[in-house]
Amino acid sequence: MAADMDWQPVLDFWFAVDLSTADVGSHWRRLDWWMRGGANAELDRFAPVLAAARSGRLDRWRNTPLGRLALIIVLDQFPRGLHAGTPDAFSSDMQALRLAEEGFRNGHYEALSDLWQRFFFFLPLAHAEGPDHLERLDRIVAVSKQVLAAAPAHLKPIWQFSLGQAQANREVIARFGRFPHRNPVLGRASTPEEAAYIEAGDFVHRRPLPADAVT
Repeated sequence: MAADMDWQPVLDFWFAVDLSTADVGSHWRRLDWWMRGGANAELDRFAPVLAAARSGRLDRWRNTPLGRLALIIVLDQFPRGLHAGTPDAFSSDMQALRLAEEGFRNGHYEALSDLWQRFFFFLPLAHAEGPDHLERLDRIVAVSKQVLAAAPAHLKPIWQFSLGQAQANREVIARFGRFPHRNPVLGRASTPEEAAYIEAGDFVHRRPLPADAVT
């Protein structure tokens, strides 16, 4: 079955809304769908794709920029919806990170012209915990600043929010070296400082969009 799996349905699903000429409200609504679990109810049909990707049976997708992007989305985004609240939500983060890092080196990232495609291409750099996590987040902050500077005026609020999220994630990793909100899910013991952070509940990935963004 894996031999018959194509990456195009992944991109058709994830980027179903054409934002190329959309107003800022449409961008905010799509960002809300992406980041607040809007896709979760439809992800069951991609469970076999995720299993194939994790086992390496879809590695051929890496041969093109769009195929690599699809594989990154499958390994980085889909587990967070399919396996929310379980360790499986994060278990393919390193696979996605390796794909993204390789794509930066071989030109696949630069070959993508759409800003949202690039956004999901580099998200594994933020998601995967590890010893170089802070360095990777520094890179994301730098890229986010470049995107903000180049974005059309009407879309700058979107990318300003994205930059703020990147900077906030960097602060968390600089402070703790990992994402404390994952500790209960992964069975990790929390330090007293982490326990206080978890109790406060101000997790970056749950911070609301601007009040006037999604209408």
